[in-house]
Amino acid sequence: MAFSLSSRDFAHEDVIPLRHTCEGDDISPEMTWTDPPPGTVEYALVVHDPDAPRGDWVHWIVYHIPVNVRTLPQDFAKERVLSDGTHQGLNDFGKIGYGGPCPPPGHGPHRYYFTLYALDVRILLPPGANKANLLTAMEGYIVGQATLMGRFERTRSH
Repeated sequence: MAFSLSSRDFAHEDVIPLRHTCEGDDISPEMTWTDPPPGTVEYALVVHDPDAPRGDWVHWIVYHIPVNVRTLPQDFAKERVLSDGTHQGLNDFGKIGYGGPCPPPGHGPHRYYFTLYALDVRILLPPGANKANLLTAMEGYIVGQATLMGRFERTRSH
């Protein structure tokens, strides 16, 4: 079976429910994945919106996810370091943890890519890293990746 990422909260290419966006509770959706490729030591997750007006917008960075983990629960704690050693980075809202879809009202539908990377080493990266830091640290160590894409269009402003 190929390495794959899914969520009980939305299917691939479907609309992300309001509760996982800035118009709702702004909590992270549940993420579940299959057994990783051989040689996997840990995982990293990057969530981004390539359709943002200012260019690619990062919504969530999680890394040092232990190899035995297969799920990130819904409403994942917004902490720099969790008890199992999982680290979270800085999103483009300037915060640690998940920041849900929040495109400008009337900007049309945006795509949100949840990409899980299987890594064959434990990368050397402190908590609070940004996407560029993470991508550089992972370079040459990615043994597999799985992507889930959701959509969201904001129709009203706060």
